[in-house]
Amino acid sequence: MEQEVTWDAWIQERDERSRSPGKPEALDDLIVLDLSTESMAGVFCTSLLAQFGAEVIRVEPPGGDVVRSFTPFGTRHRETGLGYLVEGRNKLHVTLDLHNGTGRAIPSTLARRADVLVETFRPGEADALGIGYRQVSSLNPRLIYAAISTYGRWGPEASRQKAKRDREVADQALSGLVQMTGEPASESESDPRPYEVPTKAGPWMGWYAGGVWTAFGVLAALRWRKVSGRGQMVDVSGAEAIMRWVEDMVTYYQKAGIDRQRVGLLDTSVFPYTFVPTTDGYAMIAGFSDVNFTGLPNIMGKDHLREDPRFKTFLDRGRPENRKALYAEDAEWSKSHSAQEILDLVQDYVMNKKGPGTVATGKVNQPEDVLAEQNWWIRGPIEKVEDPVYGEVVVQGPAVKATETPPRVKWVCRPPGADNGYVYLKYLGLGRSRLEELAAAGVV
Repeated sequence: MEQEVTWDAWIQERDERSRSPGKPEALDDLIVLDLSTESMAGVFCTSLLAQFGAEVIRVEPPGGDVVRSFTPFGTRHRETGLGYLVEGRNKLHVTLDLHNGTGRAIPSTLARRADVLVETFRPGEADALGIGYRQVSSLNPRLIYAAISTYGRWGPEASRQKAKRDREVADQALSGLVQMTGEPASESESDPRPYEVPTKAGPWMGWYAGGVWTAFGVLAALRWRKVSGRGQMVDVSGAEAIMRWVEDMVTYYQKAGIDRQRVGLLDTSVFPYTFVPTTDGYAMIAGFSDVNFTGLPNIMGKDHLREDPRFKTFLDRGRPENRKALYAEDAEWSKSHSAQEILDLVQDYVMNKKGPGTVATGKVNQPEDVLAEQNWWIRGPIEKVEDPVYGEVVVQGPAVKATETPPRVKWVCRPPGADNGYVYLKYLGLGRSRLEELAAAGVV
């Protein structure tokens, strides 16, 4: 009798990244023209499409797009900023001056062959250059034309802000995210703290939210094209993209008339569901349902918390003043333990069924902890790529797993114009001598 294969072994055999190279790619029949500029939103969108096999032609001005300089505190790798190095993956890179009269016809010619075009120009700028949706769609009615900007392509603010490009910090501010992020104001005027202000989210949330929603919109448009035979325009605002991620903020104000303020580590809806200090940093703790909460006082050795009327029910623990009191109790206990000690105590309680309730916990990782976590290396959200141009680079791998058509990182990046010869010969029939002429004229 054959031994039954466990679920873990069965799915890993079909899902692990080491098996990706021999499998088909879901989007390998797509040609994507990336005309985005001065914005990581478009770059991230096409990065996602390229991971699934789309042939992405990334068009930059001669010398490279300014996004190549976006990097933490000036750190570069082989003259490329780290922000771009992470998202230049799997793309063909060409150079072209879109404002040069000679070069202006080239993107329209490429758009005739493309399935998708992505741009991040100012509202109306692409149209003025002759490469807007209404021009290129007449040349290629099947084209999916995706445009990303802070205010979208139309509306009162888009009209007033035509001189401004997509700005990630504006996306965060306009969405309401910044007002929700950070520590609440001190209740004592004699004890002001400098961080009690609306706080920008650390990563480029506006650009990444805009990019991922654009990729989603492009895929939906491609699905409809398969049915209808027609392309369409996909219009994404980075601010609106984040707004879709701010949970119930707008509805809460509309229904209760209350401005959802910053609560720091105290979740607005459930508690305990937070981060607590430890001897070696911070750890997360979650046990907010009535039955699960009973486990936390048991683990902490604080039996009185179970009988405290402030913490008796789910709703009691959710009240602002009670959340603060319970957090103080949790933090008083946690700060004398390491994150691993807390994890050991929780696992011992749950695995050995020492009482009712299930509590979740885990260390808040620093970057070195993330890189040291073997689970990520095995599953592939972090991977080491040996790139022919940039050498060994550690980057985030695809966030999605798929058993039949998995996404993958084939190369990390390319210098500006590295693929001019290949792309312009393949799609425009331009040979070396003609490219040399265009380069001398500043077109490519």
